[in-house]
Amino acid sequence: MKVAHQSNNGCSKGQVSQSGRIDRTRHRGESQLKRKLLLSILAVVPAVFMPLAATSQIAPDRPTRAEQAEPAYKYEVFAGYGYTSLNQVNQSRNGLQGVNVSLTRDWSKHFGVTADGGYYAYAYGETNPGSPKVDVLLFGPVLRGNIFKNLDGFFHVLLGGEHTAGENANPKLSFAGGFGVGADYKLSRRFAVRASGDDIISSFSANGSKAVCSVDSECSPHEHANSRAAFGLVYKF
Repeated sequence: MKVAHQSNNGCSKGQVSQSGRIDRTRHRGESQLKRKLLLSILAVVPAVFMPLAATSQIAPDRPTRAEQAEPAYKYEVFAGYGYTSLNQVNQSRNGLQGVNVSLTRDWSKHFGVTADGGYYAYAYGETNPGSPKVDVLLFGPVLRGNIFKNLDGFFHVLLGGEHTAGENANPKLSFAGGFGVGADYKLSRRFAVRASGDDIISSFSANGSKAVCSVDSECSPHEHANSRAAFGLVYKF
């Protein structure tokens, strides 16, 4: 009985020691697995964030989406309805209607040079005495800037000449100049709608002598600022 008890105790101790070895081996295996998993995670993290860091360094040098969507056009042409008052010829107080065209060369986003031409031959309102016609050709700088979203504004100063026909004005050609403002509403990258107005100063007199002219004569003894207006379409290229 005593021997058997010892045998049972020895068997029990052997089982305990073997179980302990199994637990230690399992623990070491789990520890190694955890270390490998941690090393894998540490290796993946730099691989993920390094391209992002490189992209963030390159991104500022790239043009923004707005810049890519707004190509820079050097020229623009305008054509549309035109109106001018007719104060430079006596007995022709009513305005004239016609066409107004212009070509602008932009040297920067805010500055350009424009050539403006107008032909006005159709009476506005009551019929004018005779058959008056006015031709205008002007040149000058233009300054522009954005007002709000698709709305741009501009200011121009124009100098050139004005020609009057159909009223026996003498001389028929006069130096002219003035200034004006306008606004463009963008319809697309290339097209816009424009409305503008300006005052053009000119003088027509009989051989330069005001004394020769009378109220009933067909010449103008005075200078006047003739208002103009235009409305039409702009095309950029």
